[in-house]
Amino acid sequence: MRAWLLDETRGPGAYRLSETKTPEPGPGEVRVALRASALNHLDLWVSRGMPRPPSFPHVPGADGAGVVVDLGEGVTKAAVGDEVVIDPSTSCGACEACHRGDVPFCPSFRIVGEHRWGTHAESVIVPAQNVVGKPAHLSWEQAAAFGLVVSSAVRMVRRARVQPGDRVLVVGVGGGSATAAFLVAKAFGAAQIFGTSTAADKREWALANGATAVFDTKDAYDELIRGASEGGVDVVIDNVGTVTFERSLQALARGGRLVTNGSTSGRTAELHLPTLFWRQLEVIGATMNDHREFRDAVELVGAGVVDVPVDEVFAFEDYAGALERLEAGDQLGKLVLAR
Repeated sequence: MRAWLLDETRGPGAYRLSETKTPEPGPGEVRVALRASALNHLDLWVSRGMPRPPSFPHVPGADGAGVVVDLGEGVTKAAVGDEVVIDPSTSCGACEACHRGDVPFCPSFRIVGEHRWGTHAESVIVPAQNVVGKPAHLSWEQAAAFGLVVSSAVRMVRRARVQPGDRVLVVGVGGGSATAAFLVAKAFGAAQIFGTSTAADKREWALANGATAVFDTKDAYDELIRGASEGGVDVVIDNVGTVTFERSLQALARGGRLVTNGSTSGRTAELHLPTLFWRQLEVIGATMNDHREFRDAVELVGAGVVDVPVDEVFAFEDYAGALERLEAGDQLGKLVLAR
């Protein structure tokens, strides 16, 4: 099969398109012939060894949609010909965490495209529990685009305990993850939803999709949010990291919660402890999704409640161009590779 392969961690320029042996499904696994796959910042991080893939060559890509073409031994919940979306969170399926449904806490938790071969190929092998039926009305490009970001957003919103009536701020609207978080928080009943972005067109998108107010991330948005929300918001969703962390904390009302699942601007931040304990704030981490959250994401998208925009579709052969666009950060929504 054709696949984008990584042989060394010297950046996105190290990816090469090549022929490699088509993998065969093992017990409990399926092989999916991919019709489309989507990019995530994970594609960039893996190419730089953050983290380093467990072995080389490595196939990137956490998101994809396609058709089941082969079944491993013992598979009964999928059939050849099923049109499916890939759930990127894999686990052992047998430990206590897996039995309670919280697979990111499984000691064998692995992410498609990070710890195992991913979706930027003609086919991918995943456990049968990691394929979910594609909503029939979605195009292949739409189906490939939403999986990781919407399921991760569902997890963030749940871990932050967003309730109907809450005031929510999403930092960095326009990127895939923040855009999904904005839409999911709205779907979960946020009474007021605010956003930030450095780009005017992305701020306009947020306003057109129900934002109470949107501010430039480069401005003192914490002060502006406190004024617009009568003292601060209940929840901030921030995956930008270092450059926004302090302002995001200051945008919270007393007892507020900040949840993060990313650090695109940097991996460290200073925390002023008296701010945390005197205002009784919470800082919450979230990673990926469990299988229930992925199914919930498919339902939200299938019902039209959440519609993550596809910014641009690239030919499979133009992965380099798509990576360049992703690194520039000027897209609104997702970048997709079509087969």
